[in-house]
Amino acid sequence: MRASAKYIWIFIVVAFVGGFLLLETSGLMTRGQITPTTAVAKVNGEDILATTWYQTTQNLEQQATQRGGRGITLDERQRLQDEAFDQLVADALLRQEYKRRGITVSDQEILDAAKFNPPPQLMQAPDLQTEGRFDPEKYQRFLASPMAKQEGLLMQLEQYYRNEIPKEKLFDQVVSDIYLSDAQLWTRYKDARDSARISFVLFSPDRVPDSAVRVTDDEIRAYYDTHKKEFDRPGRARVSILTIPRTVGPADSASTRSVAAVLKARILGGEKFEDVARAESADSVSAANGGSLGKGPRGRFVPAFEAAAYALTPGQISDPVLTPFGYHIIRLDERKGDTLSLRHILLRIQQSDSAAVRTDRKADSLALIAASAEDPRKFDEAARTLNLPILRAEAIEGNSVTISGKFIPSVGPWAFKGARPGETSELFDAEDGYYIARLDSLRPAGALSLDQAKGDIRTFLVRRKKVDQLITPANNFAKVAAAGTLETASQLMGMKVVKPAVFSRVSGAAELTGLPEIVGASFSLPLDQVSEPLKTVGGVAVMRVDERTPASRAAFDAQKDAQRQAETQQLRQQRVREFLGNLRQAAKIDDRRKSVESSSQRSVQ
Repeated sequence: MRASAKYIWIFIVVAFVGGFLLLETSGLMTRGQITPTTAVAKVNGEDILATTWYQTTQNLEQQATQRGGRGITLDERQRLQDEAFDQLVADALLRQEYKRRGITVSDQEILDAAKFNPPPQLMQAPDLQTEGRFDPEKYQRFLASPMAKQEGLLMQLEQYYRNEIPKEKLFDQVVSDIYLSDAQLWTRYKDARDSARISFVLFSPDRVPDSAVRVTDDEIRAYYDTHKKEFDRPGRARVSILTIPRTVGPADSASTRSVAAVLKARILGGEKFEDVARAESADSVSAANGGSLGKGPRGRFVPAFEAAAYALTPGQISDPVLTPFGYHIIRLDERKGDTLSLRHILLRIQQSDSAAVRTDRKADSLALIAASAEDPRKFDEAARTLNLPILRAEAIEGNSVTISGKFIPSVGPWAFKGARPGETSELFDAEDGYYIARLDSLRPAGALSLDQAKGDIRTFLVRRKKVDQLITPANNFAKVAAAGTLETASQLMGMKVVKPAVFSRVSGAAELTGLPEIVGASFSLPLDQVSEPLKTVGGVAVMRVDERTPASRAAFDAQKDAQRQAETQQLRQQRVREFLGNLRQAAKIDDRRKSVESSSQRSVQ
């Protein structure tokens, strides 16, 4: 039972000591103005403490590390910090809403929920399953065991339900009035099933020369003044990067395949596939469930994996299968038609020990010369000494850095966390190699000035005025087309008739991207008649509806109940998202993260 409790511990959402350990080991508690009462935000006057934010971030980092089986990059840490902050803001807003609505939770409600409605994390725990399914009796026995109390499970369950039950009550109130009538369902069904085939001619703004349009400085300023939020821009940085890749070769691949073959032999020799997967698989998510990939149809996996899986018979174990992720050993548990129930063990191809030592030594040399240097020449010295090419990239705040499609970990967040132009980063140790960066230039986030935005505004206003000028030639074309046909008018006036494939209101067509007015008119204009000019953002269109096929009422009636159930659930989820979004939009949120982190950085420099 102790082993069971220890394993289940991994699946509990709430952790209590992680944040404290993070604060103690990182020194954040002693940095500058950061104290146990320092707030990183105020939400309608309620403080969110820096210590709480750090602890929540650490909890998320621990979960991410367990899932991925490796440390996280600075990009991932930044994303988790944002996720933790958003979670804490949402929690504060929810607490305030519970109080406003008088929503509470009783001890008996918590007790009943813990007994009969276990959290999803526990239902997925292998030690609480029988033949691959959650076993309520095992769960009840575990709850009643001394270990549940000693391991802290009961306390964590109480906290879990104390948070979740009020949330469920609130959301039930928010969605209580949602109901879809037959008429509403029919409208939604028609939107997806009514179809149309059209022909149209589009007068593009490119037909009008720039010299035919005049935009004044007053018009540009007026647009800027009424659309200032559109000109907020994230920070931008120019960085130089050196990388030492962990290169793998044929010998490394062969070595990994040999290890995979040994694992298969162990399973055939009597060891349980599930136990070997938990102990050896590099896919930590499926490994926790004995290598299970669940059930599903074709199209879930890369071609090499899928081809090997569909070649197996139930109970059969594959030879090592090579994919871009490494070598897999696959077991087919069950097959029903094209639906397979699979397990796998993944071994990633890694450098040999001798190659890894050479790579690590070169990385040590790189760090010795340039890591955390304030003199920008140290970076260039490292490149020359180690014969490393210098890569250049632009980093945009909040986004990952990529060069020619390749992800460069940790550099982006570092550039915007207090680094100064000319400084070099620490050495970043990633799964595929080592990276170090120099910050060459930095432009902080903020709104573009009028001078900076003037060019973009002028381009937009010129295009809009060009569209206005197209109304007259489009009117002339429509009259000619109405007297004959769209096709003959196009030939006479040198225009192209576009004929998209059949589409619905929901699906649209590639040729109609950015032209919603045409999609809407396709289901309202009379058949076989040339339309008046339709003004759109992309130009002015003249069109004709060639064919329209209505949805089948009989087919609608046959699936109506299933549609109501599915769409009601979608509407409830949408209502909850909108409710939470509106709560946040209406709230007064003072976000102090940047100032708090800047204080931390300054105090250690």
